[in-house]
Amino acid sequence: MDLDSIDAIDFHTHVEADDHGHFSLDQELMDASAAYFKSGQPRTPTIDDIAEHYRARRMAAVVFTVDATTATGHPAISSEEIAAGAARHNDVLIPFGSVDPRSPDAVDRAERLIEDYGVRGLKFHPSLQGFRPNDERFYPLYEVISELGAIALFHTGQTGIGAGLPGGRGIKLRLSDPMLLDDVAADFPELRIVMAHPGVPWADAAISVATHKANVFMDLSGWLPKYFPEQLVRQLSSLLRTKVLFGSDFPVITPDRWLESFASLPVRDEAKLPIYKENAARLLGLT
Repeated sequence: MDLDSIDAIDFHTHVEADDHGHFSLDQELMDASAAYFKSGQPRTPTIDDIAEHYRARRMAAVVFTVDATTATGHPAISSEEIAAGAARHNDVLIPFGSVDPRSPDAVDRAERLIEDYGVRGLKFHPSLQGFRPNDERFYPLYEVISELGAIALFHTGQTGIGAGLPGGRGIKLRLSDPMLLDDVAADFPELRIVMAHPGVPWADAAISVATHKANVFMDLSGWLPKYFPEQLVRQLSSLLRTKVLFGSDFPVITPDRWLESFASLPVRDEAKLPIYKENAARLLGLT
């Protein structure tokens, strides 16, 4: 990847369809998420579509799916195929994998994805996958990710998946409280952790964890910046300047839409390049 030809790195993009017509979620959850985000965007871009979208914008993107097979009963899109697709487009795509933490082969799959398929990190969604991230039953998974130098990316806060459905389809928001990741960060000081999204309704907790733990970062995806909590906006040019990463949550929020909204925030110009590109490049080892 030629960083000089890239203006920004989107740290949070979903692959929601594969080349075989299989989707990342069942239809009810896809529809609920689409209604929540009101994006009006097609929800079925393949890996090749994503590469074309970002290449046209002089951007790179971290791409992944979420394996929540045990919790949802819906088979996941193949992380191996995502990694292979990203390899075809390695000028703009950076692959992350996903394993179902409740699966008995989760540790072996994580190791294989990192070592054999070259993924740079693993994506977790505690609410959707139905697990408490600081439960020590999952510590062997973090051990292998840390030992192999990969990144652990965790969804935090509210989710549009299941929003508006009875009982939220059983998805429990409390499993994505950023304070649960404070335990993980303390117990695995070499593990690089990215908390996805502003962490609403726990934005203060997310800011505290990111500023207290050197190995913890935040991506800013999943919310249009005009809706960011005020306390988060205040810190973007100061305490969080080196700890936050541009992320859109494509395809439900496009990078164009996110960047247009971000431009309205009172963020100092000298903080924008680190947020758009430099922090992510350093974290991913691209510099």
